[in-house]
Order: sequence, then structure tokens, then C-alpha cells
Amino acid sequence: MNGDTLTHMPPRIILGIESSCDETSAALVNIDGDQLRVLSCRTAGQDDLHAEYRGVVPEIASRAHLDRIIPVIRGACADAGITMNEITGVAAGHRPGLIGSLLVGTSTAKAFAWSLDIPFVGVDHVMAHLVAGLLDQVALEWPAIGLVASGGHTSLFLMRSPLEAQLIGATIDDAAGEAFDKAASILELGYPGGAKLDALAETGDAAAIALPMTRLDKGDFSFSGIKTALALAARDPKHARKSADLAASFRKVVVAQIIRNLTLALDEHATPSCLIGGGVAANSLLRREAAIACAQRSVTLRIADLRWCTDNAAMIAGAGALRIARGECDGWDLAAHPLSEIARGDRGARRRGS
Repeated sequence: MNGDTLTHMPPRIILGIESSCDETSAALVNIDGDQLRVLSCRTAGQDDLHAEYRGVVPEIASRAHLDRIIPVIRGACADAGITMNEITGVAAGHRPGLIGSLLVGTSTAKAFAWSLDIPFVGVDHVMAHLVAGLLDQVALEWPAIGLVASGGHTSLFLMRSPLEAQLIGATIDDAAGEAFDKAASILELGYPGGAKLDALAETGDAAAIALPMTRLDKGDFSFSGIKTALALAARDPKHARKSADLAASFRKVVVAQIIRNLTLALDEHATPSCLIGGGVAANSLLRREAAIACAQRSVTLRIADLRWCTDNAAMIAGAGALRIARGECDGWDLAAHPLSEIARGDRGARRRGS
């Protein structure tokens, strides 16, 4: 989308609602021209509810969303000093995610939009992770290479605009965030494990333990092999007391694979910009390596602020605001769906080069 399209449009305030997994979140974003400014964001996590299971239990998650969603929305409005009558549109993450959790957020968003007689739009959660890098930032030059690295997705995109993304690479098994959480479980670091593993890796020697890196077709990722290699190394008596080294070695290889594919995409498409979002975008090594790779190519890097890496409603509101600003609106029959629209793609066609 060309920023000039929005230049003469009045400011709009969009309510975003996120409930795709175990974060209940509401945010208010102001869109003025092509600028997205976050007015407030309230998020209620559920780590305490799922910790004993070492993973998210869908039924527990959806029930917690029901309890928390209205207080979270009220809190976001109070934080921004915005009344309901000042909201000009409502956006909800309607795909992908846990279907019961998605239904809570999507149904709530529709109810608010209907009662206020304002537009409602659904937002693809993966697309929202890309838009997260645009929040509270100046305009970006397009096209861009987009990378989403999260608990459910590791995908590369060629982006013609903030809302136009063509899939050019994806994981064939585990997502990077899933691999980090499973590695943390292997090393008995607790749940959720990605951030704990990252912190431990900062204290370890990444060259101490040799772990393999999977090399697939250009753009594709695979993390199941490195996870298995870590499990075997952790059982080896000579590595048993070297958790920090194991964490650092694992992180090094996972990040190296991501950066390898990212740089291949940047070199092939020669875009002036790069967007990175998703929970794994908070990984300290990935942030450093991505900054170096983009600087070497004179590419403008927009990596999501740490506040907007994990699941949040600000990115949903931002993506929804862009849709509403160009006149889009979804019907009340828009369904929640467990899979992403943009992160599926025709992977066979991509491999054949068609």
C-alpha cells in the first residue's frame, strides 16, 4: 500500500483484540496517514495456569480468556483515556491459533463493533507480527523482506506493502520458538522456556559443543534435527553439567539457520527494507545478527520492539487500522480459523520455481 493513499484521511482510533493462544490482550492504536501510534495495550498472561503442564492447555486457555477479556479492554481504554464512543473500528486476530481462544476474541470484537455501529475486521496473526515492526515508527520504504519467527511459525515473505505478503520460505517441521521451548524443556529450564534459554546462552560458550545445522532448499527451515542433536548431547556424560554451553550452542545454530535464509532472501530480492516479528524476534542473538546482516547490505531493519514481539493486541490493532483505513470491512459471519492464510502458500510451486 502506498502511504500517499492515507495522507488526507483523518486520524482513526482502532481497538485491537488478541486471544489466539494464552495471552488476553486489548490495545488502542491511532492511525494518522501511514503512521501507527500505540495509545495503550493491556495484556493478561496465563503462564501460571499452564506451567505445570509445560505447555498451553486449550480448554484452560479459552476459559481464562472469557474471564479476562472485558476487564482487559476496559483497562486499555482507561490507560489511553479513550471512551468507547471515540473508537472508530475494531480488529480481532481471527487466525491462526487455538480455535476456542480465537472464538472468544473474535466474538467479543464483533459484539463491540455491532453495538457501536463501526467497522469490524479480522486480522491474520502472522501478518500482524510483521506489522508490529511499524508501530510507533516513521514510514518504511517498500518492498521489504519479512520474517516471522514465533512459537508456531518460521516464515519468510516478500512484502509489497504492509498488507501484501508473498510466502517465499517456511519451516517444514518445528517452528523456531517451538524448538527453543523444547530445548529449554530438555535442559530443564522451566516454562515458558525460550527467554530462559536465551538468558542462559548469554553465559555459555557457543563453540563448546558442535551441533549440526540443517540446510534445505533456499528459504525453507528445519529445526527438528537440531533439537534431537541437543537431546543426545545433553545425555552425554561429558556435557551433562554444561547447560549454559548447550544452550549457547543450540541458540547459535538455530539463529545461524534463520540468518542464512534471511540473507539469501535479501540478496535475491534486493529490497530496501526488512521487517522481523514474532516471539523469537526477542532473542538477543537474533537481534544482533539481523542488525549486522542488514547493515552490511544497507537495508533498513525494522525489528519489532520487545514489547510487541510476543502476542499482543497492539499489532492486531495496527494491522486492522491499515485495513480499515483503505476502506475494508468484514462481515459478522467471518469465522475463526486455526491456520494462517498468508503462512500456508503453495510450497510445491515455490520449489518448482513457478
